[in-house]
Amino acid sequence: MRQIPLAFGPAPVQTFDGFVPGANAAALAHLRGLAASLPHAAAPVYLWGPHGCGKTHLLRALAEDARQRGQRAAWIDASCALPWQVDASAALLLLDACEDFDAVQQQAAFGLFIEAAASGLAIAAAGALPPVDMPLRDDLRTRLGWGHVFALAPLAEGDTRAALRREADRRGIFLSDEVMDYLLTRFSRDMQHLMTLLDRLDEFALSQHRAVTVPLLRRMFEQEGATL
Repeated sequence: MRQIPLAFGPAPVQTFDGFVPGANAAALAHLRGLAASLPHAAAPVYLWGPHGCGKTHLLRALAEDARQRGQRAAWIDASCALPWQVDASAALLLLDACEDFDAVQQQAAFGLFIEAAASGLAIAAAGALPPVDMPLRDDLRTRLGWGHVFALAPLAEGDTRAALRREADRRGIFLSDEVMDYLLTRFSRDMQHLMTLLDRLDEFALSQHRAVTVPLLRRMFEQEGATL
């Protein structure tokens, strides 16, 4: 009988300290400064880059830093039900994955942007492309490019290893160099994909009462019917 592992602790809160900056140190420093300046409004910030480069992590870290300073953030992405509104007590508006907004959501996001700017809220947003190339209505695309725009780069291999090692240590998992090499040479290196893979490997290792090894990783995929 296959054992089903219990959930192993809560998902980690995404913070600035937990972000491995690599080439993205300027964006990280700017967002730290933005959080420290709340509730005073600043020029809008827009982060863009490929999937898995850390955009959502930085927005969530900004929200968490604001919370620790006694400020509230309003979070909006395409999964949020309409109508979209900003609570009067919020000091920060966050718009994630703007490329996923449909026509109705784009109109709502534009209205929120105008309302937030008029109310003196700080605004930070993220998308897969620079503002000028975003497949959005012109007025929203223009607003996203109003302020500071940062292009985020994927982590280099050494930084990717450091990020994986940090998360594995948090979970109490020992990742040997052999396992690390296997993961980084056979799977996509975007951090979201790697962290999801680490989740699956952690659960499988617990269910098998085995240490994390390359043979265990292969067995996991064999049982899932995956092809490596």
